[in-house]
Amino acid sequence: MTLDSAVFRFAGVVVLASLALAHWVHPAFIWLTAFAGFNMLQASFTGWCPAALVFKKLGVQPGRSFD
Repeated sequence: MTLDSAVFRFAGVVVLASLALAHWVHPAFIWLTAFAGFNMLQASFTGWCPAALVFKKLGVQPGRSFD
């Protein structure tokens, strides 16, 4: 698994989990979905992603997007 696929998988899990939590637990969890979307948007412009930094420190092999 590369850093790119780890970041994309993590983002997908966060979005799906927050939607499920908003549906079944409390509607305010939709803000977690908004945060994840905002983070993906800013990463597309800047190339900087906090999750990528964490995955790098965990030893995930680099990919092409988040060097």
